[in-house]
Parts: sequence; structure tokens; C-alpha cells
Amino acid sequence: MNMRITLLALLTTASVASAQQTTVPIRKSIETSKRSIRLDVPMTNSIRKAFTAGTRDFSGKPGPNYWQLEADYNIKASLDPATQTITGTEKISVHNNSKDELRNIVLRLDHNIFRAEAQRGASVPAEATDGMVLTSIKVAGQSVDLTAAPTFGGRGGSGAAAPTKITVSGLTQTVASINLIDPIKAGATVEVEIAWHTKLPGGTIGRGHRMTQRFDDKLFQPTQWYPRLAKYDDLRGWETSPYLGPSEFYNNFGKFDVYLTVPSGWIVSGTGVLQNPKEVLTETARQRLSTVLNSDDEVTIVGESEKGPGKSTAPGDKLTWHFLADKVNDFAWATAENFIWKATRATIPGKGAIPIHMVYAPERAKSFERAGQISRHALEFYSKLWAPYPFPQFTMQDGPSAGMEYPMVINSNQGAADHETAHQWWPMVVGNNETRYGWMDEGFNQYMNILSGADSRQRAYSLDGLGQSYGRNSGSESEAPMMWSANDAGSGYSFQTYGKTPLMLSMLGGIVGDEAVINAMKKYTATWSFKHPSPWDYMFFMNNELNQDLEWFWYYWLFTTETVEGSVQDVKTVKGKTTVTVHEAGQMPSPVVLKVEFETTGPALKKVANAKMIDATTAIVTWPASVWFNGNRSFNAVMDFGERKIKKITFDPNGRFPDANVADNIWPREKSVK
Repeated sequence: MNMRITLLALLTTASVASAQQTTVPIRKSIETSKRSIRLDVPMTNSIRKAFTAGTRDFSGKPGPNYWQLEADYNIKASLDPATQTITGTEKISVHNNSKDELRNIVLRLDHNIFRAEAQRGASVPAEATDGMVLTSIKVAGQSVDLTAAPTFGGRGGSGAAAPTKITVSGLTQTVASINLIDPIKAGATVEVEIAWHTKLPGGTIGRGHRMTQRFDDKLFQPTQWYPRLAKYDDLRGWETSPYLGPSEFYNNFGKFDVYLTVPSGWIVSGTGVLQNPKEVLTETARQRLSTVLNSDDEVTIVGESEKGPGKSTAPGDKLTWHFLADKVNDFAWATAENFIWKATRATIPGKGAIPIHMVYAPERAKSFERAGQISRHALEFYSKLWAPYPFPQFTMQDGPSAGMEYPMVINSNQGAADHETAHQWWPMVVGNNETRYGWMDEGFNQYMNILSGADSRQRAYSLDGLGQSYGRNSGSESEAPMMWSANDAGSGYSFQTYGKTPLMLSMLGGIVGDEAVINAMKKYTATWSFKHPSPWDYMFFMNNELNQDLEWFWYYWLFTTETVEGSVQDVKTVKGKTTVTVHEAGQMPSPVVLKVEFETTGPALKKVANAKMIDATTAIVTWPASVWFNGNRSFNAVMDFGERKIKKITFDPNGRFPDANVADNIWPREKSVK
């Protein structure tokens, strides 16, 4: 009996709950009557962990307990043009500056993307190869068993035997893990020794950057060509996202000491400074190099007719080129049997002149005619914009990849020179995680390219219209939010990573002013140089520098694909007081910015506290975005300029807020607008 009563009570309760639920109106229109405005940004598990540990905080600056791993490389490699293969050995000094014991070491083996069984995205390799073949690994002098299956669960597991040898997994994929017997203690340094070989892919079917790395057996452009230590940080530990092709990198800073052996007569360029010019260059080339910093003139170091041992290089059978680079996060190089080598200079503010080197095949000389001039402007302009270029030289390398960046090196001709040069600031100075947050790299780059392009044409830059244009792009189901991992963005990768950030910063400039945004980012660059900021560091840093709580702004741009969709619905004037009814159909709020144009004659205009006169008959009147935080979709903007007749009112006159239909932003409506 008691059971029946209990069951009856439960059914009655459920019925009441169901009845109460059905009283909520069911949605019957695209636009809701109210909207919930989110005022804070999500704090994921990774950033919560960092805040708890004190490595990050709400200042947006590195926290008091901030740390980062460092990796120093000593690499000796040789290229065999006949087999198109690099064979090398390397020693990686892993500096565990974390507070953690490292129980494994993760390696990035990017050339395994050329293996048939490797996971990849939209990129298509020019050629299937055996990938990056590791023939030997040692950790602290102990050999790693390359064939044994890794042993898991031994440490601390009940009844499981502790591992007796170091093993490795993932050698056929782009991410491999060395499973250690003895963990690397916090604060300790361990040396990893690796021997490997890899064939550089060539051919005509490659699609995507870095998928073709040679022209036949005459020119080679190696990138991601050596086993690299993966990034280990305070957010997630090891970054284990696979290399899929389109999205890029997240690397440790360190020192590279690199020896590259190639046939004599072949010119080699790369990251770092050449340490042994007397051993590999002719006396003539060395003398020409000594004049490069004297003027902006372009100097030929090795000309088209100077080909072969004793002419383009020192004589001999093979030559070893020695490069040294400090505080860099990667190393790239190029070599060819017939490179033309020219050089000029850039003058870096507060630093002085540095050389700009250009190496290219004779048949593509036309694509390098303006390359030195463009890269000089970029180096000098971005040095003033963000921070002085910190490296001792800059090199442009010809080859199958004509748009890619590495420290001190861009694989580019003049076509992409400005964009690729800009990458020396992100991620080569500010070490963003491009794999996950490509917008902090490519997106910032696209933004600064707009500024540089205007300066090179001696014009004032304009970001007007960019923010508004997002209204025409949003709403596609293929668009991933900017905070979705770029590595997994699929067909929306390009817009998510490259295209959207300038639009976001256009709107931010519409709120706080473009110069304020630029000045804040300049300080952000200085604060995070040679460190690894997260998106939250950027957001909170900008909030502090701009002295505004902009979490609502960051939320809608970075975590959603929402828009503003503003319009002027009605205008009424009573006794000189005008009420403009502004409506926002989208979920993203914005300031209310109205351009009010008055007739040229009439009573004098009264002063209005939130208005700025831009000429005698035009005012810009602004209300903050907080007017929408109550969830209303309509706002009555009341203005009291007096009895002067208003001729025209425009919402968002500079086109900074995302809006698909801008025709309804204007009052009175054009006759064609219904």
C-alpha cells in the first residue's frame, strides 16, 4: 500500500512538473523577444589549472610561478641529392623548468605525414615516402628499444611489474612518445640523442604548404626535417595534437647549433648566423658580404655565372655549413646547386643594420626583384609597431613552398614577403600555440598586414567596414569558433584562423579606438616576448591595458559565431528631444554609435555629454554596450540637441559591428528599402 502511495505521489509530481513546463511559450519566430547576454569568458580546465598554480592570472602577464621548458639542439646532417635524403644525428638538451616530473618525452615527427598510413587533413603530400625513420634513440645515455611494445601501468599499479627498459610508441605517426623508466626530475636537464633519416618529397601533386620540399634533385627546401621535442606547458602538459598539414606549430625556445653537409658548389641558407664563412665561401663572396650593411643597395654575393666548386663556394667535394641560432623555436634551411645569392639591409630601430639575404633559382629572378625592398619595409615597420626585430639576420628562400615562415627565415618571394616577415613577431617572438589558436598567429598577422600595406603606400590605414562585414560571413555551419582548436577546424580553417581576427580587432577599435588597440598590443608583445601566452592571457592583458571589462566582447568574438545585426527602427522628435529606437536582432551586443547629421541652418546645437562634433553639422553620439546587458533587444537613445532639424541618422557609421543588412541602419530609409 505504501508503495502505491509513493508511486502515485511521484506520478502526480511529474504531471504537475509537466504542466508547469508546458506553460513556457514555445518558440515560433527566428528572433527571440529577449536575449541572454553573457558577460564573462569560459574558463576551461586547462586555464583553471594554470590560475590555481599561479602560472597565469587576471593581469594577463606571466604569473609569479610562470615557467617554460627549453630545448637546445646540436644537429649534424647531410643531404644526398641523388636519393633526396637527409641523414642526421642530433642531441636535444631537455631543460625541465616545470614543477613536474616528466614520465615520458613526446617527440614531433612531422615528416611522417608523408607516410601512407599517417593521419592528415586537407594537405596532400607531393610524394609518399617512408617518413621520418628513427634508427636510434638514447635518453641520458640509455638506449631506447624501438621495437618493444610500451609497458603501461607499472608505476604505482597494484601487482604490475615496473618497466625494465625504455620504449617508444608512435614512430610511424607525427607524434611519438618515449616511455621512461626514470622520470626527469623538476629542474633537471636530460640529453636525448637521436639518429634518423628522411626523404624530402618532390613532384607535382603536392597540395598545401610544406607538402613539397624539393625541385627534382636540384633545389631542396627542408622544413620540419628533424625530430623535435614537443611543447610541454602549464596548461595541458605535452601538446600531442597530430600534425595534419594545414595548422602549424607550438615549439620550445632554445639554442640551435647546426652542421649541414652538402655537395661543394651548393649554396646553403638557413636560420641563424653562418659560423664558418672562410671554410665554405669564396674570398670574393666574403668581400661582397662585408659591404652589405653600408647602404640600402642590393649586393650580389653569388651571381648566376658563378656556379660550382671554387666559384659559388669554396672548392672541394663536400662542404659543411655551420649555423648558430639562439632563442629560436625552430630551424629551416634551403640549398641548391645554382642559387643566386643577393643581400641588402634593414635598419632596425634601436639596434642598427642587419643583413637581408635572398637566395633563388635564376628562372625565378623576376619574383625577387622587389623582395628586398618589401622585406626591408616590413622589418622596419613592424619593429616600430610592436618590438624591434631581435634576430641578427633575415633570409628569404626560394623553393616549392612560396609562403611559409621560420625563425630568421621565410620561404617566400616578394608576393608574400610582407605577410611572412610579420610572422617573425608571431610566433617567432611571441610563442603562440598555432596548433590550437591559429588566430593568435595568422589572425594578428593579417591585422598588422593592413597597417603595413597602408604605410608602404604612404596612406593612413583604415579598418572601417571590416567588423561590419562579418555579418555577411557568419551563420555558416562550417565555421568553427575561433577558440575551437585550429587543428580540427576543417573546411572553416582559413576564415577561422586568418580571416576573422582583423574583423574582431576592427570592432574593438570601434569601441576603444584603433590607436588604443595598437598601443595595448605593443605592450602585450613586449610582455610575452619569448614566452607562450594563452588566449586568456591576451584577453585579460588587453582588458587591463584598455581599462575596460571586455569579457563580453571576447566571449562573442572568440567563443561564438554570433553577430550584432543592428538597425534603426524609429525616430521621434518632440520639442527638440529626439528618441532613436535602435534594435539588435543578433546575440552579440555592441555600443550604440549614431552619426547624426543636421540641417545647415536652424537654432544653435546644444551640447550633449555623450556626443562629439566632427564638423559644424555632424555629431557622433555613443552609448556603451552595457545598455543591452538587461537582455532587451531595443534601446531608446534619447538626444537633446535642441530645435535644429535632423537630416539623417546612421547606426554604426564606420562599419565596425557585424551586420548582414546595413540598409536598415539608416534613417530615413532609402525608398528602395521596404
